[in-house]
Amino acid sequence: MRDLGAGFGYLVKGQRWVAGHGRSFGFGLLPGLVTLVLYAAALTGLAYGADDFVGWATPFADGWSSPWLALFRGFLTALVFAMGLFLAIITFTAVTLLIGQPFYEKLSEDVDRAESGGDAPESGLPLWRELWISARDSLRILVRVAAYGVILFGLGFLPVVGQTVIPAIGFCVSGFFLAEELTAVALQRRGVELRERLALLRGRRLLVLGFGVPLTLAFLVPFVAVFLMPGAVAGATLLVRDLTGEAADPAEDAEPAPAGAVSQPPPLPGSPGAAR
Repeated sequence: MRDLGAGFGYLVKGQRWVAGHGRSFGFGLLPGLVTLVLYAAALTGLAYGADDFVGWATPFADGWSSPWLALFRGFLTALVFAMGLFLAIITFTAVTLLIGQPFYEKLSEDVDRAESGGDAPESGLPLWRELWISARDSLRILVRVAAYGVILFGLGFLPVVGQTVIPAIGFCVSGFFLAEELTAVALQRRGVELRERLALLRGRRLLVLGFGVPLTLAFLVPFVAVFLMPGAVAGATLLVRDLTGEAADPAEDAEPAPAGAVSQPPPLPGSPGAAR
């Protein structure tokens, strides 16, 4: 259970980090704002065109009498828009990370340098190659999320469990894969492939859920994702440093002994050197 609190702590630390680095926060907002405008335009177009699409897709209902025709096509129109909104929600992070790859990679590098005293892992790959890997891995993750979504949707019809346990599991699944998308920025720079990333995250599942689930709940609030995204990337980089063992150890922060000095064992009780 300690890892749950630690995961949430990295989310908070990430937001504090970007709050203290206004330039990084400002640049980190740009990809989210661009994605938000694109999605808003797409959803507006869907809202205006969904009824025409439903009418084109259901010619067999043209001869139905009122009110059945209006009810049937009205239900399908609402369903089409709901599906579009659902797809927008589950793909927003992946698309934002893809659009903002250079911005978020620079932000992640800045966090690494600040935490390590100037060093930051670099992939050494050209930008087009990094974009291709990011798009390919995001598509693979979306396929996994869609598969889990279908299973959980079916289980949602179970009495009692479907209205209590299944939604909670759904948030955990969403939080895990959201954390995967965000940590991919730092792990990709370290040359960690998707299969290895998933194994690494599963090894500290509670830590990952403590980071991803609260963020998933926050992302449900309109426009919040745009403003939390820079801090989420920073926090995910801090989380990666924990997962890979790069986080600072208090013992390592101690002042090193002078060169040539020989460490002495502690004095035995009762000896002249022992504390009186």
